Amino acid sequence: MSAGQPNSPSPRGAGAIAALVERLRGGHVVVLTGAGVSTESGIPDYRSPQSNARARRPISGSEFVRSAVLRRRYWARALVGWESFRRARPGPAHRAIAALEAQGVVSAVITQNVDRLHQQAGSRAVLELHGALAEVACLACGALESRDALQARMRAANPAWAGTHGHGGALAPDGDAELTDEAVATFEVPACEACGGMLKPRVVFFGENVPRSLVEQAYACVDGAKGLLVAGTSLAVLSGYRFLRRAAERGTWIGIVNRGPVRGEECAALKIEESTGTVLEGVARSLGNTSGPPVAVSW
Repeated sequence: MSAGQPNSPSPRGAGAIAALVERLRGGHVVVLTGAGVSTESGIPDYRSPQSNARARRPISGSEFVRSAVLRRRYWARALVGWESFRRARPGPAHRAIAALEAQGVVSAVITQNVDRLHQQAGSRAVLELHGALAEVACLACGALESRDALQARMRAANPAWAGTHGHGGALAPDGDAELTDEAVATFEVPACEACGGMLKPRVVFFGENVPRSLVEQAYACVDGAKGLLVAGTSLAVLSGYRFLRRAAERGTWIGIVNRGPVRGEECAALKIEESTGTVLEGVARSLGNTSGPPVAVSW
């Protein structure tokens, strides 16, 4: 744990931006991101106050494999939700992080998100802890298929259903949408074109493990960094929290930008409870403005 980090007061407003800018100026920073960087792109999360008001829990990987009913419900909802999900565009936080990478400040992005908005914004060194909804895998033969291609197949296999229900609905955190049980009942579930096997989005569902090789890659990024910036995540699950813990154990500087509590935040030297987009845009502008003082941001 970094010496002198816990319980130090965090500055606010322009003072927080200035403190963060000065610490990031030396570069070699890894950014660990979560759903909070994508909410400004219209993709909901699980743990915000708004999300907590919804009666919904994450999809369990074991239940998905075991239950034909759950798979039918997931793919029916996914057909509806994908149209809105794929239209999402990078928000200010994604663009700012990409700019910081281009400036040589950010060395890697470790993301818990499955939307690939970091890559759309221009980030290159991205590790996707939980995979990406843009790809689908067969659990029997391992064949991969793009989500767009599968969308076309599902529409073709469910023409009457898609005409009634498949025009997009309120997007949910898993990239799907809310539908009634009656609407789901007649949906034809897609199968692998190569072998007829079970298809699953290439993401880590609740209860599944992040591939060990990917965890080791992420550890190596954190070990080689001068700082870890946590953005838009509560780190409630181990898949992300382990990297804050790793940085703390190594005495690496830790900063946090997130609304609400963050697991392990007592290890951080700086925490800013404001919009990730607003804060990171200010940081990127400041570090790009080498001839003058940091750019102030008003909240």
